[in-house]
Amino acid sequence: MATDETQQPRGERLRILIGFARPHQRALLLGLGLSLVATAMALATPMVTKWVLDSLSGGLSLAAPIALLLGLLVVGSVVGLAQWVLLGTVAERIVLDARESLVRHFLHATVPAVTRRPVGELVTRTTSDTVLLREAASSSLVSLVNGVVALVGTLVLMAVLDLVLLATTIGAIIVVSILMALLLPGIATSQQAAQESVGRLGGTLEGTLRAVRTVKSSRAEERQAERILADARDAKEHSVRAVRTTAVAWTISWGGIQLAIVVILGLGAWRVSQDLLAVSSLVAFLLYAFNIVGPITDLTQSFTQLQSGIAAAARIREVTDMESEEAVDGAVVLPDEAPDEAPDEATPVVELRNVTAAYGPDAEPAVRDLSFAVPRRGHTALVGPSGAGKTTVFSLLLRFLEPQSGELLLDGRPFAEIGHDRLRSRFAYVEQETPIVPGSIRDNLLFSAPDASGEDLDRVLAAVRLEGAFDALPDGLDTSLTSTSVSGGQRQRIALARAILKAPEVLLLDEATAQVDGLTESAIHDCIRDLAARGAVVTVAHRLSTVLDADTILVMEEGRLRARGTHEELLETDALYRDLVEALRIGVELPGRESVPA
Repeated sequence: MATDETQQPRGERLRILIGFARPHQRALLLGLGLSLVATAMALATPMVTKWVLDSLSGGLSLAAPIALLLGLLVVGSVVGLAQWVLLGTVAERIVLDARESLVRHFLHATVPAVTRRPVGELVTRTTSDTVLLREAASSSLVSLVNGVVALVGTLVLMAVLDLVLLATTIGAIIVVSILMALLLPGIATSQQAAQESVGRLGGTLEGTLRAVRTVKSSRAEERQAERILADARDAKEHSVRAVRTTAVAWTISWGGIQLAIVVILGLGAWRVSQDLLAVSSLVAFLLYAFNIVGPITDLTQSFTQLQSGIAAAARIREVTDMESEEAVDGAVVLPDEAPDEAPDEATPVVELRNVTAAYGPDAEPAVRDLSFAVPRRGHTALVGPSGAGKTTVFSLLLRFLEPQSGELLLDGRPFAEIGHDRLRSRFAYVEQETPIVPGSIRDNLLFSAPDASGEDLDRVLAAVRLEGAFDALPDGLDTSLTSTSVSGGQRQRIALARAILKAPEVLLLDEATAQVDGLTESAIHDCIRDLAARGAVVTVAHRLSTVLDADTILVMEEGRLRARGTHEELLETDALYRDLVEALRIGVELPGRESVPA
């Protein structure tokens, strides 16, 4: 799956990664300072060791050099511990910042921006990608600078000891560096491809688990498992490729330095035999040669982690660049900036004027030139065949979808002047799928009105015929809804109770009686009539029994408003409505036909 980050220049992706570290630059600079102090301790140790050997051969006191060696050991250990704790803490803060940014972007992004991506992929970017970001944006950046300083410092001190052996060492480093430069880009490419595969795996798995009943009833377990595991195998192949490349890079790095040490040892021994080099200087040089493995290893590891982190940062930035709802408004009006004014009763609570909208710039319009008004009180129903644009109307009213042309008004004011949060505070919405939010039954009931009283909660439960329905559960209303066997009808009534509890001015119901029995449906109709007497109720109906007593029925077809009127008026005047009524076998008398039994 091609993604935007594959098109970004490497320098741009590195800037994205550095952007995650920038808010923590003071802590990172302190960590770098501690790291440099520890490096200075390590660089001084071979020279002090040479001092010990020279003192021993010269018959001088060993107290001072040994005391200095112990001091370097203690100070270096304390500084190293502080640096480790500091950078580890910064790394976790960077991960938290990235996850917080992702979560907030998900929840403030436009609905189309979120729904066009598999949920599992978004979850993967919040969990797996942020972990890859941890080391790359913190310790790797510090290790990169410290590794360069340590490498340069080691080479300078080697030059002080012996220029010939230094030339041998530099030659080995140059060869290793060239080979590493050729291998490292392949690590980033493989890591990026592996993460893409993991994202696809998460999306497919999440969708499969949601539809597990359909999968099993279709006897598609093995077929679907193969689809999911294909992405898992793809991720494995790319990860193995990255592991192999990394292993080769580390082997070349380590083996090259070890070979250089063998050469240095042989050459140094010959120079000592020729009285060209003191034994203490050779020992000190060999210590530096052994120690130089550390900076080179740090640089290799830092570059490797940076490749993974750069790919992860680009994927995270791709998500955080999703269009947000705040960017849609020209001028967002916050709730406390525009006090409510009592609207004229004759002014519709909601009105659409010549609205055309589509779910993408290249998609066919879902609604075309749509105009209608919702009165402040009463029941307005939307009916029509599948794909007529009924649910799209709800998406427009809640600003999940923005119109391409035309205008929507609330109390006579354009939506864009009101802002998303303030507008949605006037609505309550019951989806047809009635999704649940993580938490208990009580959490779900109070989700839209967290400050509602216990008496209000009892009242709405009674209104939707759920009084006492959960008393037998282990924790009653505090039982987790995700782990409880609650029927589809009960979930639908929980969603309806949640909406009623909010006491909205406009209640939007997307087929609120789709999964309930006849007695409960009658009770819900009573709720709708009661709510319609006090405010506006707009219903999308697939079962026309829901709207027989609606004050106004709007018949939609192919995204357009075809007809409007009461049930009796539409039976007389609109053929499509008559066909819908007959197809759903509602017990009504059709003009010119026999009564259709319910």
